[in-house]
Amino acid sequence: MAFSDLLELVGSTGRFQILHVTLLCMPVLMMASHNLLQNFVAAVPHHYCSAHKNVSQSSLSPEETLLITVPLDQTGKPQKCQRYVTPQWHLLAKNGTSGSWEQDDYEDSLDAGLQGCTDGWSYNMTEMSSTIISDWHLVCDIRSLKQMGQTIYMGGVLVGALVFGGLSDRYGRRILLLISNLLMAVAGTCAAFSTSFPLFCLFRFGCGMALSGLGLNTFSLIVEWIPTRVRTVVGTFTGYCYTMGQLLLAVIAYFIRDWRWLTLAVSLPFYVFFLIAWWFHESSRWLVLSNNSERAIKNLHSVARFNGRREEGEKIDLKMVQETMKKEMSSSQGSYSVLDLFRTPMMRTMTVCLSAVWLSTSFAYYGLSMDLQKFGVDIYLIQVIFGAVDFPAKVVVTVSMSFIGRRPSQCGALILAGITILINQLVPYDKQTIRTCLAVVGKGCLAASFNCCYLYSGELYPTIIRMAWAGCP
Repeated sequence: MAFSDLLELVGSTGRFQILHVTLLCMPVLMMASHNLLQNFVAAVPHHYCSAHKNVSQSSLSPEETLLITVPLDQTGKPQKCQRYVTPQWHLLAKNGTSGSWEQDDYEDSLDAGLQGCTDGWSYNMTEMSSTIISDWHLVCDIRSLKQMGQTIYMGGVLVGALVFGGLSDRYGRRILLLISNLLMAVAGTCAAFSTSFPLFCLFRFGCGMALSGLGLNTFSLIVEWIPTRVRTVVGTFTGYCYTMGQLLLAVIAYFIRDWRWLTLAVSLPFYVFFLIAWWFHESSRWLVLSNNSERAIKNLHSVARFNGRREEGEKIDLKMVQETMKKEMSSSQGSYSVLDLFRTPMMRTMTVCLSAVWLSTSFAYYGLSMDLQKFGVDIYLIQVIFGAVDFPAKVVVTVSMSFIGRRPSQCGALILAGITILINQLVPYDKQTIRTCLAVVGKGCLAASFNCCYLYSGELYPTIIRMAWAGCP
């Protein structure tokens, strides 16, 4: 591309690019924390109906109280959403005061009257001090609100992609990156201090919007300041930052067991990232194509000085820029929108195919990653495993993209992911180890697919509509 000639002149892989990419990747470490935060702040603790008032005021042990209050299910475990209408004192005499439970108690409970948890719920908070589930009692009849909270967050991601994608093409990457960092910091802080579930969902929606703005504009600023030959390596490095963020989330969540403090801990760093973002240079390629060549030249001079190539940078003037990027500038005249993604047969085919790739990758990836409790394994351990599998997966796909190309790598990653997920559906539910291993392999393949998606999409679309496309998937 023509702009690459100017980039080589000022230093395409110099100190500026190294510092630029490093600072842009720092927020990516914490993006994973917000994306997967639901696994920890909305973890469902073991719960059962609270005891009747006359029982709770007695001197019975917790085991005895549970025995006469809550019936057993067919597996011999206390039911989560029902209790006896009246305390079953005879169970103490039957089983002794030790509180031991027998399977026959299940048949006894069928004859006794049952009711809902009219006095609330009791929670076993041995793993966490609090979650949104225990604070707002999102269990039993309203347990679907947990999924609703995650759906609202993902709705914010969608809206953010549509809004920030279009605005970035119009107003620039840097200003939208600043806004996204500030929105993430403020919305995350407010979510941590939410006094009700609806407020929590509202602020999490804002976090979802901010996450899209951060991801899209970070990727564009990275791609538009580095040469094509190093994009695969840099794209993989950016992906590894997200992977490290998954491991970092497991560590932070392990030491901070209160959901409010955890949410605050992963939100406060974005105030620092907001201040750092003021240093970033706007994409000179975008500036030239937006008829702001003077500012683009100023940025190129600054990069040249930073890279120790002042003399070469001083040679760049308005005439050189216009001559070098004449073809690109002529093609960028006029206004562009999402409709341009479907204007020609080739663009339509490419847009539809990439949308299908993004949809399948995202749907499966988040389906595996956002409900870790279903695997029946310690959520901190499974979070580490899910994060660690990305390392070998991304190494393999990076080598694959470099030697056999983007398209075969993308196809292979999706096919392998699909096969492992389909096989997982055939494995009996009680074979948790096999199911977890298959899920880990599938998640690794999907992480590799994401690496391909970002790089492939960024290279296929021209600068003038790159962010308009980014809002579509």
